[in-house]
Amino acid sequence: MNIHEHQAKALLKDYGAPVAAGVAIFSADEAEAAARSLPGPLYVVKSQIHAGGRGKGKFKELSPDAKGGVRLAKSVEDVVANAREMLGNTLVTKQTGPAGKQVNRLYIEDGADIARELYCSLLVDRGTGRVSFVVSTEGGMDIEAVAAETPDKIVTVDIDPDKGVTDADVAEISSALKLEGDAANDAKSLFPILYKAFTEKDMSLLEVNPLIVMDDGHLRVLDAKVSFDNNAAFRHEDIAQLRDLTEEDAKEIEASKHDLSYVALDGNIGCMVNGAGLAMATMDIIKLYGAEPANFLDVGGGASKEKVTAAFKIITADPNVEGILVNIFGGIMRCDVIAEGVIAAVKEVGLKVPLVVRLEGTRVKEGKAILDQSGLNVISADDLDDAAQKIVAAVKG
Repeated sequence: MNIHEHQAKALLKDYGAPVAAGVAIFSADEAEAAARSLPGPLYVVKSQIHAGGRGKGKFKELSPDAKGGVRLAKSVEDVVANAREMLGNTLVTKQTGPAGKQVNRLYIEDGADIARELYCSLLVDRGTGRVSFVVSTEGGMDIEAVAAETPDKIVTVDIDPDKGVTDADVAEISSALKLEGDAANDAKSLFPILYKAFTEKDMSLLEVNPLIVMDDGHLRVLDAKVSFDNNAAFRHEDIAQLRDLTEEDAKEIEASKHDLSYVALDGNIGCMVNGAGLAMATMDIIKLYGAEPANFLDVGGGASKEKVTAAFKIITADPNVEGILVNIFGGIMRCDVIAEGVIAAVKEVGLKVPLVVRLEGTRVKEGKAILDQSGLNVISADDLDDAAQKIVAAVKG
């Protein structure tokens, strides 16, 4: 689960991290009061969407020369003018894709005098099994570009879970970021704060880009991106309340209600598979034969008829889907349950696109018999390769 920048900063501020004063607004009418509540005279007007690259993004409805999704304002009047221009319009960045995201809220923040921009993030390093700090002196840039062009400027520091962030860890991170004076002193409290927030709130990512050294020599969290581990959501009702459904795909929201692992993609072949590994292999082979998957959908190892029905409905609700591939290898999952779920869904929502079904494993004969006797226009496949070729051929006519 992702949250907005202003929510992430409020959370980090509660832990004691240095952040600027700011106010989230949801309409342009709130902009003047928000700006007047801040020290000024420099303000930053920030689009709040779940995507990076906002500053370099462009609004669909505005001219190509218009400013991006993060703007400096030197007066209250300038804040109001920017708010009126940005709210309700669609911001397109590298991370949103061409469709972009509508800006429904802004964050009006007090400006800062920046001396240096740094990069700092925390994530779970699967290789070491530990939370790691990933830092760089090249803040304010895409970390992927830094990794590709100057990988030596990225430093990773693993944290021992039994010890937490030690003085030695702080010294190593500070050295990598070339922190001195007040900034180095601030680091002694900031890095343990970030680690505590990450672990206590079950985050999967905490990215501060940029972490700045201000002209007065102190550190400040200038931007913050936070994602949480969905598997730990039951422990954090306060975090669940921060969820913004307008930022999520409607199909993914519906899938979460049925405990389905679903991710919307840009292709035209809907996939329903049991098991994440098999789902990935299914998407790969669809691409191999010249088509694109419309989704990742794992119904799990013990799905019920109702769960399968819900999954099928979600796939058919995608207007981009021109064909559906059901690929089931029955272990715990029974093939006859899948067949019954598919039939129930088709009877309820109809079938307007080609459907290829590959079943193998537990009660496969019963599952195939159910499909054969259903009277539905189902294309049967013997194995994954056969299934992929058939659905791609059917979609291409």
